[in-house]
Amino acid sequence: MDAAMGKFFDSSIEQEVAKAANEGSDEECAECITRLSWALVHSRLPEDVHRGIAMLEALLANASNSLLQKREKVHLLAVDCRPTLTLKKTMEDRIAKDGVIGIGLTATAVGVLIPGIAAALARKG
Repeated sequence: MDAAMGKFFDSSIEQEVAKAANEGSDEECAECITRLSWALVHSRLPEDVHRGIAMLEALLANASNSLLQKREKVHLLAVDCRPTLTLKKTMEDRIAKDGVIGIGLTATAVGVLIPGIAAALARKG
């Protein structure tokens, strides 16, 4: 059901974009493309997300955007980075956990070796 609704909204927005491109101003067309790219970036389908990102990057390249419009587009591009950041955090947590385990193993080995060496030296003396 979600995929069917997503395709419905994408296709209706695509129709708006086509209508604005044929009949509307450049500003109206850019607004429709921004709405379409928003819908694509928030899609669950990777190909839609990539398509939305490509559209946003093309819009950002347009020098006529206001600062607010550029900020909105950069924010939408950042939406795609969230899974990457989550993966990065997970990997950093795992590395830290492995480091703690390594330190624990080293401390245990040192804790076993030092008394053994001390006992061996005590026997010699």
